[in-house]
Amino acid sequence: MTESLRPNGEYEHANPYQGPHQHASSPVNPEWPPPPAQPPGNHATQPLPGPQPEPPHGGRPARRRGPAALLVAVAIVAAAVGGGTAYGIQELAGGDTVAAGSTSTNVVPSSQKGTVSGVAKAVSPSIVEINATSNAGSSTGSGVIITDDGEIITNNHVVSGASSVKVTTNDGKQYTAEVVGTDSKKDLALIKLKDAAGLKAATLGDSDGVGVGDQVVAIGSPEGLTGTVTSGIVSALDRDVTVSTDEGRQEQQQRQGGQWPFEFGGQQFNGDTGSSTTTYKAIQTDASLNPGNSGGALIDMNGNIIGINSAMYSATESSASAGSVGLGFAIPVNTVKADLPGLRAGASN
Repeated sequence: MTESLRPNGEYEHANPYQGPHQHASSPVNPEWPPPPAQPPGNHATQPLPGPQPEPPHGGRPARRRGPAALLVAVAIVAAAVGGGTAYGIQELAGGDTVAAGSTSTNVVPSSQKGTVSGVAKAVSPSIVEINATSNAGSSTGSGVIITDDGEIITNNHVVSGASSVKVTTNDGKQYTAEVVGTDSKKDLALIKLKDAAGLKAATLGDSDGVGVGDQVVAIGSPEGLTGTVTSGIVSALDRDVTVSTDEGRQEQQQRQGGQWPFEFGGQQFNGDTGSSTTTYKAIQTDASLNPGNSGGALIDMNGNIIGINSAMYSATESSASAGSVGLGFAIPVNTVKADLPGLRAGASN
């Protein structure tokens, strides 16, 4: 504790009744009643009339144990035992955010915390469907709203080479969007809705705090099914996933129905990644991902975005028969946060 919660001057002065030699100018503790008026004369050593308060051992008056003292005691205990107790006190107080100093926020109401339905209800308004049109055709992906005026994070391969981008929000409203910045090396892109306001922005969490076995929820638009919710766990961390950075190859995949080729462990999946590739560290999940989930959200059970879904393994090259087999990959949200300044500045690499 670096600050005391007691009012200025309280409990700082000695007991005025410490003895007959107390100096006349000594301050008087306001908790004690003033002595009754004395008649003229030398009565300094005479006892005061009426019942006298008995000071406790040590010669100091007892302190009142009121609400302020209780709060001080609770705060000291919280500081002594760390964040776990502070979090518990926060919960008892009815707050919806974890203790100060944590990197996670409870977006989900306390009554629904830790449930898939609670996460879906809290975060779905921040997830959009993206329809991009290019010379190669059209493709469907997903995105995450990060500002209330319509900044959206998605995968680079969702909007690469697009001549027009249309976005549909969770409530069915449609917007036109423009591409602000792209980063093919991280497979990230930032788009901005036109004439948008009052949108619900997602809360970006901390992917460094994610652990294997943590429960997660994925929200996106697989095969154009807007607002689809799936759940699972984090299967592995720091997977080296290699994806194509070749725009022509991305357009070819758009024609094939939106599957995204990637390489892992020396093997290529969902087609040929080509010669122009980049590798990033990914979160592996068994939450069901399908074509169209790209750019959508991987979410922890507090409702924080911990990753942007980017690749899935399919046992077939035909999107008509593709389906999740529990091998999905997401770009960690801390990578996204580090890349945001460049994307906002209009990066195009």
